[in-house]
Amino acid sequence: MATLEEWVATASESLGIDALTHEEQQIVLDVARDVAHNVLRPGAPVTTFLLGVAVGRGARLGPTAAVIQALASKNAGE
Repeated sequence: MATLEEWVATASESLGIDALTHEEQQIVLDVARDVAHNVLRPGAPVTTFLLGVAVGRGARLGPTAAVIQALASKNAGE
């Protein structure tokens, strides 16, 4: 079984894009965790896709992830 880093490198190469750094991977995983735990589990992959779309359109990963995490946290308190 491949490590996460190996998988990300292989998938990225196949898509013709740069691989995520370890820090970037951690940000995406943290967003997925927060959405899965505070909103609903199926929301995690869909939300990380939305995060990727936003970043692909020029948004910065860290600040955009922080917005999503704040929304997820707010949802947990409701």
